[in-house]
Amino acid sequence: MISRRLALAGALALTAGVFAPKGLRRAVAKPTQAPTPTQPAGPFYPQAIPTEHDPDLVKVAGEYQALGQVVHLEGTVRTVDGAAVPKAWVEIWQCDANGVYHHVGDRQGGAEDHGFQGYGAALTNAFGLYQFRTIHPMPYPGRTPHIHVMVSAPGVRRLVTQLYVAGLESNARDFLFSRLDPEQQARLLVEFKPAPELQAGALAGRFDLVVERA
Repeated sequence: MISRRLALAGALALTAGVFAPKGLRRAVAKPTQAPTPTQPAGPFYPQAIPTEHDPDLVKVAGEYQALGQVVHLEGTVRTVDGAAVPKAWVEIWQCDANGVYHHVGDRQGGAEDHGFQGYGAALTNAFGLYQFRTIHPMPYPGRTPHIHVMVSAPGVRRLVTQLYVAGLESNARDFLFSRLDPEQQARLLVEFKPAPELQAGALAGRFDLVVERA
């Protein structure tokens, strides 16, 4: 599974540094810490990797603009002992602004936003940094807003988790988020702040990931 994802990454240019200002492009070493809490992948991980799976989920084929508020998401992938993980394959997937996953299994009947990619992947750079441009997470029936994240790389255990938006009352009612203890919850929360220096009207957030060595 991992080798398949990494093979797909060969056609993908290293994207770290494309979206963020220069001050955020280098990762700073961190002390030993616990691995990022895991979360279920859910039923809407792609059955096959889409042809278009670049880290810019907002524009499909470089033409159609997605609905929703643009967010620039970045973070680092590190091992529990603080070492950066270069060339890690980071995947994200989420529902669109209409609350619809671009997956054959989502049958709730909503109108799919064809301007949204739905899934994207990126390779971390030499400092373990990844970056995406996507939309602010939207609620899905029965779930608080969230983004699914998966990390694969040689020599580390695959990590599957979800990130949540800080400050939402709906987080406390989410059946997955509410099962976590406060420390685990804090590590999966992302605060999205205005980032006019990146794009007018856009937000930016950081989600650092800690993986275990295999």
